Amino acid sequence: MPSIITQDILFFFDGRPAELSLYGQLAAEIVARWPDAQIRAKKTQIGFYCPGLFCCVSLAPVRSKAERPAHFITVTFGLDHPLDDPRALIVPIRSNRYTHHVLLGSAGEIDGTLLGWLDAAHRFTIERTVNHART
Repeated sequence: MPSIITQDILFFFDGRPAELSLYGQLAAEIVARWPDAQIRAKKTQIGFYCPGLFCCVSLAPVRSKAERPAHFITVTFGLDHPLDDPRALIVPIRSNRYTHHVLLGSAGEIDGTLLGWLDAAHRFTIERTVNHART
């Protein structure tokens, strides 16, 4: 089971304890579902791989200042269809490929709906990885 809080992650959230707390709660849920997931902190995001990147956490302000809480993290994941939910900001990439950004401002937003979306993103990534390996 990977460590959800490393020096790189502490550095990523330096001076942002509320955001670190949200990340920790989300990461704990992700690792509970996929204990073999790898967590990689980069300069602009923290990625969750199992084996491919299936979601990431960032501090990207994907909504206007008036629409976002004072403290938030952004969860980004890809699916083969757009979600019909106001929580998700959807960016079409190409046919059957959509990137979704979801702002989380409280632990209560780490709910069954979000985790279901991450389950679907995980399956989508696995399917793409298997199909890509066959070609």
